[in-house]
Formats: sequence, structure tokens, C-alpha cells
Amino acid sequence: MAVDSLPAKARKISANIGAHYVDNARILPWRSPPGGVLPDPYHVWLSEVMLQQTTVGAVKSYFETFSRRWPTVRDLARAEEADVLAAWAGLGYYARARNLYKCAVHVTEKLDGIFPQTESELLQLPGVGAYTAAAIAAIAFGERAVVVDANIERLVARLFAIDTPLPKGKVEIRTAMDAITPDRGAGDFAQACMDLGATICTSRNPKCEICPVRKQCAAFAIGNMERYPVKSPKKPKPVRRARFFWIEQQDQILLATRPPKGMLGGMRGLPDDDWAAGNDGHATPPIAGEWRVHDNIVQHSFTHFSLEVDLAVYQDAKMVTNRDEDIWWPLDNIADAGLPTLFAKAVKWKLKEEK
Repeated sequence: MAVDSLPAKARKISANIGAHYVDNARILPWRSPPGGVLPDPYHVWLSEVMLQQTTVGAVKSYFETFSRRWPTVRDLARAEEADVLAAWAGLGYYARARNLYKCAVHVTEKLDGIFPQTESELLQLPGVGAYTAAAIAAIAFGERAVVVDANIERLVARLFAIDTPLPKGKVEIRTAMDAITPDRGAGDFAQACMDLGATICTSRNPKCEICPVRKQCAAFAIGNMERYPVKSPKKPKPVRRARFFWIEQQDQILLATRPPKGMLGGMRGLPDDDWAAGNDGHATPPIAGEWRVHDNIVQHSFTHFSLEVDLAVYQDAKMVTNRDEDIWWPLDNIADAGLPTLFAKAVKWKLKEEK
């Protein structure tokens, strides 16, 4: 891609995308209509954190639950971290939830509950990276910021046939997005590009026949839209093994609170054998007794590795547990425990196996 070729079509691309958005903007609970009053910065921040590596469809119900339960950033900061983590359960990438809570506390205690407006100030907040800072600045405050998420990345790579493989190609993609981002209405423009990528310029089978920038699209001219963005070959994921421990007594299940740092930090889950991204678990049970082991009941994929889980079920009638992190939870109310998806899968398997 020749960078000096961008200005020639940048204005046309911006105008066409903006006009398309006015008539076709998705209605989302955290958005304001195109050209309308700027949305609540708290809602923008909350939605952008949730949307990282997660689909709009998955986020909607979580956003509505959070914004109803904690209507302001001050309300969220006053919550118990365990309750925030439990409410996040099932959304994945749980470091986001811990950073969400830290950021709410920071904004409330250090900034009197008011989000900063500029990218540079937003980048100082816990858990706020370059993308999120740009998105909040543009969408919530009307600042000119260059916003590039996965949908925009795909759209821009196709518009300019950027063939440098990712992640190296991200620099060229951002340069191109910068060239087409208008000085005014950068927030609406970013959301317009997100919508195009999500609904028209999709990964597979893009709907080029209804695309407002088809005539300006270099990939369409070449006739090879799905080639872009070019991705480096994926390395095979390592497979780790873990063992979870099912300890049941009087219709209650023993849960443990995971350490604050590491995989699924601070979340509730079944006791396990200290598995990690870099190693298998040790398979040693937390208490002595007779155990029945079910092999490989759950397979779960993380970003950088896959996990195969065995479930060991305690068989003895009596037990002694004296660990501070132990929690006896009613089995008939297990849905309210806020278990991460990985542990929820194991619980579902066990309850189904008993029927």
C-alpha cells in the first residue's frame, strides 16, 4: 500500500461510510443515535471493556445486567469485587473484570467519579489500553481519535489491500484508518466502521453488493476480499491437563476462591490441582480419602493453550476441611455462584451424569 495514495480516496470513503451509518446504525444499549447527544462515558467504558475479544451478541445481556445493578461508576466501585467477578462469569477473559473493578475504584477515589476525556489521560486508567482509550475519547467525548478494533482492522485492510501480515500490518492499518477518520464525528465514524465490519465486511462471505465503499475498495477491485487481513500462520496450542475435585455433602458442593493472580484469579471454582497455562496440574486431591476419577470430561480452549479436565469425586462419608478459601454452596443454587465457564462445564457434566 502506498501511503501517499490515501488522501485521494479518504474523503469519499469517510463520506460514504458516514452516510450509510445514519440510515443503518445498529441499535445497541450503550450507544446514542448518530449525530445525537454523546453517550454516558461510564456506559462507553463498560461496553468497550466487555467487547474486547467478545461479540456484541454475548455482551448485550451482561451490559444490561451491570448497568442496571451498578448504574454509575461510583456504584460499581462500592461493590464487592467477588460480586463483580461473579456477575462477569461466562463472559471470559476474567482479567478484564478485575481491571474493570480496579478502574472503577480509581475513577471514583482519584477522579471524583469523572472519566478523563483525552487518550493520554485515559491510558493512565487501570486496564485501559490504546484501543479502549481511543474508543472512549472518540465515542464518549467527541475527541478525534483513531479507533481500530478487529472489525475495523478487517475493513481497512481490504479497502487498501494491505498485505503485510498481522501483527506487523497493524501499523499500516492504523495509518490508513487515521487518514480516513474525520476531524469531527470521529466517534460516529468509528462506530460506523465497526458496524460495517460486523454486518457487511465480514470475515467470510462479505456482502460486497450492499457495501457503501465497494467502489473504493482495493480488495474488491482485485476480486480477493477474504485474503485480507493477511495473518501469520498460527502456532499449534499446547494441551494442558487439570483435575477438578467434586466434594459434596448434604446437597452442598465445596467451592474454593482462586488466588487473586493467575488464571481466573479471584473467581469461585471447584478445588483443583494448581494447573496453569505453562504446566499440567499435580492431580493430588485437597483432602485424603477415596476418590473416583472421571477422565477428560471437559475440553476448554484458552487463547494460548487448551485444557483437558478430569473430575475426581469424593466417595467417603466424612471429611475434614479447614481451608479459609472453602465455601459450601447449595447445589440447587449453583447458577448463582458465578462460576467461570470452565468450571460451569464440569458442574453441568457431573449433574447430568447423575441423572
